This record gives sequence, structure tokens and C-alpha cells, in this order.
Amino acid sequence: MRDYLKHYINGEWVESTGSETMEVINPATEEVIGHISAGTKEDLDRAVKAARAAFPSFSQTTKEYRIELLEKIAEEYAKRKDELIEIITEELGSPRKISKNVHYNMGYAHFKQAAKELKDFSFTEKRGKTTIVKDSIGVSGLITPWNFPTNQTVTKIASAFAAGSTVVLKPASMTPFAAMLLAEIFEAAGLPKGVFNLVNGSGSVIGNGISEHPDIDFVSFTGSDGVGQTVMEKAAKTIKKVALELGGKSPVVVLEDADMNKAAKAALSNIAMNTGQVCSAGTRVLVPRKLKEQFEEAVLNNLKKFPVGDPQGEVFTGPLVSQKQWDTVQGYIEKGISEGATLLTGGTGKPEGLDKGYFAKPTVFTDVKNDMVIAQEEIFGPVSCVIYYDTLDEAIEIANDTEFGLSGYVVGEDSEALQKVALGIRAGQITVNNAPQDFGAPFGGFKKSGIGREWGLYGIEEYLEPKAIMGLEK
Repeated sequence: MRDYLKHYINGEWVESTGSETMEVINPATEEVIGHISAGTKEDLDRAVKAARAAFPSFSQTTKEYRIELLEKIAEEYAKRKDELIEIITEELGSPRKISKNVHYNMGYAHFKQAAKELKDFSFTEKRGKTTIVKDSIGVSGLITPWNFPTNQTVTKIASAFAAGSTVVLKPASMTPFAAMLLAEIFEAAGLPKGVFNLVNGSGSVIGNGISEHPDIDFVSFTGSDGVGQTVMEKAAKTIKKVALELGGKSPVVVLEDADMNKAAKAALSNIAMNTGQVCSAGTRVLVPRKLKEQFEEAVLNNLKKFPVGDPQGEVFTGPLVSQKQWDTVQGYIEKGISEGATLLTGGTGKPEGLDKGYFAKPTVFTDVKNDMVIAQEEIFGPVSCVIYYDTLDEAIEIANDTEFGLSGYVVGEDSEALQKVALGIRAGQITVNNAPQDFGAPFGGFKKSGIGREWGLYGIEEYLEPKAIMGLEK
């Protein structure tokens, strides 16, 4: 049982001013594995006050100091590797190899990347006779999601530290323990008091409180577009900057010359990894109509490569995060059937032999029309929609016929066609033929997928404000 009933404020673990607690449930067993305190407005005020007090000195630290600090944090993070993997597997239901190879590794990579970016970064530049100084934005309020307890949390924190910004973090209440361990890591790395503060609690109290707090200068939020809208509305009261990384309904465009096994694996991995609980998941798969039979056969042949089961075992896909999320996904599957899409594999209910836990069947619909609900709304589960097209121009048109624009994927061989699709999709990040992840590349979306960018230099820039100084040089 993990009971973290204190908040981390001004370099200390402190009691909450409230008495309410929140349960944390293991989605693979449906058992309570711990509790956190439900923070109050007073707890948040204390955290903001600590961050505000620490800002003047931390924002004036040297670039070299922050590089050393980020490197030290990365070292301490690596020392806690096994604990982080165990925690993420328990609280998220992520299979151990995914917890290690994706969740743990992404967190480590963001600390290292931020330090790397700082080495060649200048906070001052000359534009003619004008001096441009990039100042730290101030106190940053970070609201992070449950689906990536390290990746989405660390990319924000690492960028903030690199820019000299102090932080108040509200981690997701369903997966809070990895963030609590981060606080211990920062303490071990010698982070100055007040630079990092953590307050657990509900979105309605702590999340909304961060968004509208007059002493928070910047809010970075990752989550649904609906909540993102609320964050913007509340932040507008104090005219603060907001960065949003929201939902997606990303296309996977399969070209005519694509290897069907590779295409099928791309389609399945997008809904199997993290149980499809990925904002950038390619959940609309666009396939040439003439290759319909070959593609569907390849999907069925490759299903066994993505086993579902106990995350402590050798599986690729674990459970959904909660009963609520399981119910939501089941509703979308039922909707797809009622809309007339063809159920190629999967469907409602739990996989055979997995009666305990929030497990769902990896589900692939074919003959999907792009105006169907399942093709337009983010399901956030292991559900794929296969849409057939006749021309490449039609494929690009379908790919862009969505309110979202976070990511896009292209599978094929013809270089001209790959380039045409990659340039034609209006989304923040395009992956061609399963290219490896670049942690220095900007991550963020067009349209309802968000505002601003994270990762690497672009992420650091979000925490800086440019100041123009004219007249120093005659």
C-alpha cells in the first residue's frame, strides 16, 4: 500500500490543510493500492507562495548551473529506475516492458535533452542595435495527465528548470505516485527549496485553482480538449499565458506500395501501445481500396504479436486505466457497430480469461466512413478505424477532415508520395515508416490539438519571454 498523504512544498513534505483523501486503484486488479491527500485551496496557495519566493534567485542562476542540475537530476532518476517501472506498472497498468522502454526511458530522455539544448542556447541575442533578452516567464503551473506519468510530467518540468522557471505541479489523481517519486529525486539532486512544489488533488479544486491563480504566470496543461477549454477560460481572468497539449484523431496513411505486414503492424501498434491511451495514436488508418483484402488479412495475421494480459507478464497491452474509461470505450465500440462499420476483430466485453481488471479487446473496424462518430471523436482506447480511399489526394483530404491535428503517420516506399503526404497532413508531428523518436523535435498540435509546443528547444522557449532593449548601443 502506497500512502502519500503529504504535499511537497518549499522543499518539505507537509501535511494537507484538509482531511479528505483519494484512492489510487491498480487497473489490472481493481484493488486499491494507495491514497493521496485531496489538496485544498490553502495547500495550493502555500505552494504558489513558495514558488514565487524562490523565483527571483532561481531565474538568475547561470546556464551552466542549470545544465549541471539537469544532469544531476538525470543521474538520480536513473538510480530509481526499478521503482519507477514498478510504480508505473501498478498505477497505470502498463506492461513492464512498456513501463521500462517507453515511460521510464522517455522521462530520462527529456532531462538529458533539456541539458543538451541549454549547452548551445543563448538567452541574449543581437538584432542590429537592439538587444533581445529571453527572461524566464515566472511561476509555472503544470497540470499533467494520467496516461504518461513520466513523459508528460518530465518534459514540462525539465523545460521549466532549463528556463529558470519555478514550478507548481498537479499530477493526475489516478496516476500520482510517479510524480511523488520525482519529488524525492529532485530533493536528492539538491534542487533549491521552492523551485518544485507538488499538490495533489482534484481538477476542480487544484487544477482550476492553478488556472486562475493570480500569482501563477504560465499554465501548461495536457489532457482533453474540453478541459483545455476550461483552463483557457479560467486563465483569461488573469491574462496569463497558456500552453495546451490536447487530443488527437491521427491518420495513418498506407501507400499503394506499402508492405502490408508493416502497415498492419503500424495500425495495431497504435492502438495496442499503452492500450491506445495515447493522444498521438494513429487511430484512423487510411488504406487504398484495392488493397482492402490484403490489409485485413495482414491485420488478422499480426494480432497475436500484440497480446493482452497481466502487465506483470510478457504482454504488449494492459488494461484501461479505470472503470470509467472502460465504459467509455465500450460505448464507442457499440456506437461503431450501430453506425454500420464492419467489426474485423475485437468488440465489446473483456478478452477471454481476463474477467478481473479493466481489460478491453483490441478492436479494428473496417469500412468506416470518416463522418462516423468513431472516426471523428477521440476514443482513447484500443480501437482502430480503417477507411478506404481511391486516390492519394483523397487520402490527404480525409486525413485533414478532423477537428484535431496532433500527429500523422505514413507507411510506404515511394519517396515522392511519402513527401506529398507528410507535407499535406496538417498536424504537429509526422512519422514516416516508423522513424525513431526525436526528443529534440517539437511536439504539439494544430487546431483542437492544442497551443504551443513541448520537447527540446521548443519546449524551453515556452517558458521564456523575449524582452527587447533598445538604445544600449549607439
